[in-house]
Amino acid sequence: MTDRYEQINDYIEALLKPQPDNVRKLEAYAEEHHVPIMEKAGIEVLLQILSVKQAKKILEIGTAIGYSAIRMALALPSAEIYTIERNETRHEEAVHNIKDFQLDDRIHVFYGDALELAEAVHVTAPYDVIFIDAAKGQYQNFFHLYEPMLSPDGVILTDNVLFKGLVAEDYSKIESKRRRRLVSKIDEYNHWLMNHPDYQTAIIPVGDGLAISKKKR
Repeated sequence: MTDRYEQINDYIEALLKPQPDNVRKLEAYAEEHHVPIMEKAGIEVLLQILSVKQAKKILEIGTAIGYSAIRMALALPSAEIYTIERNETRHEEAVHNIKDFQLDDRIHVFYGDALELAEAVHVTAPYDVIFIDAAKGQYQNFFHLYEPMLSPDGVILTDNVLFKGLVAEDYSKIESKRRRRLVSKIDEYNHWLMNHPDYQTAIIPVGDGLAISKKKR
C-alpha cells in the first residue's frame, strides 16, 4: 500500500465518529489477536451502501468473530443477516459476540465451508446483498456459487480486492510464493469481475478495496 493511500485512509478514519465501547472492544480484540476484520473506512462505505439499498436480507461469506455482521445489524435494525464461518474457533467466538450484543435473533451463523453450504443457505434466499469476505483465493468460486441467490436488484460486495495495493504493483517480485499466488488470484478475480457479462462492477479504493457488483439490466 502506498504512503499516500495510507494517508488518505488515516484521514478518513480520523473523521469518523467514535464507536460505542462494546464495538471498540471488539476492534481491539481483533487487533490484539490478529483477526482480519474490515478496515474502519471500508466498513463505513459498506454500511452506507446497505443503508441506501435499504437491505432487509444480507448474506455474508466469512464471519470471523462477527464484527461486520454485528456492525450491519446495528446499522440496519430491520435487517436479517446470514453469515458463514468455517473456522470452529472463530465460529464459536462469533456466536458468543453476537449473543453479547443481543443480536442473535437477527444474525444467523452457519458453521462450515461456504463452498459446501449452498443448499442450506439457499433456503433463506434471495438476498438483497451478498458480501464476500472469506478466503481470497476462492472469491470467484464464491461468486459463481452464490450469485444465483441474489435478488433481481441486489448487489454483491467483495472486500480486500486491492489487497494493500499489491495488485497495482509488480507482484511477481514478492518473495513469498504463497503471498504472490494470493495477489495473483485477487488480480485475476478483479479482471474477471470487471469483464463479467452479467454484472457491472465498480472498485472503490477505500479500506482494503471494495468491489460493488450489480446485475446489468
